[in-house]
Amino acid sequence: MTPRLPFDEEALRATALSGDATVREDVIRRLYEALSEKLYVLCFGITRDASDAQDAVQETFLSIQRALPQFRGDAQLSTWAYRIAVRAAVAARTRRLRHTGDAVDVEVADPRAKVEETVEGRERKRRLDAAMSTLSLEHRTVLSLFAVEGLSHAQIASVLGIPEGTVWSRLHLARKRLAAALEASGP
Repeated sequence: MTPRLPFDEEALRATALSGDATVREDVIRRLYEALSEKLYVLCFGITRDASDAQDAVQETFLSIQRALPQFRGDAQLSTWAYRIAVRAAVAARTRRLRHTGDAVDVEVADPRAKVEETVEGRERKRRLDAAMSTLSLEHRTVLSLFAVEGLSHAQIASVLGIPEGTVWSRLHLARKRLAAALEASGP
């Protein structure tokens, strides 16, 4: 399944290659509008920290802005942006791991939800977060790109710069380990 973008990827890529600075600004704006939320979810899946994910998305778009004049058009803009976001998220996660004391996210409940739904939802989220944190960075990244972002195996291979067979292998192991971790954490 290829993620649907609110623009014609080929036309935007051709526009980006035009060389005009004001046109490139429009390309960056359109990419931001189309991808920022998706990239945040991806970065959060890698970093497991809201602040680090936001930082990674900001760094992604700063990198896109700096590198767009050198963009050769070998890949789709969205694939290129995902690749940059993965690198930014890994760097943010690495920086956080070097420091002591991880930040704690505060979650606000939906006031319209029933207490039971809120408690059950939080428990499911806590179990999933705990299970995801047991996965290696490589497995968590592949699983996030596939299950959350909806990228195909070929797109993931392109984003990560690895063979498609490696994507299949990592995805299989990630699912298996995630299921085991969820089962070990109880009902």
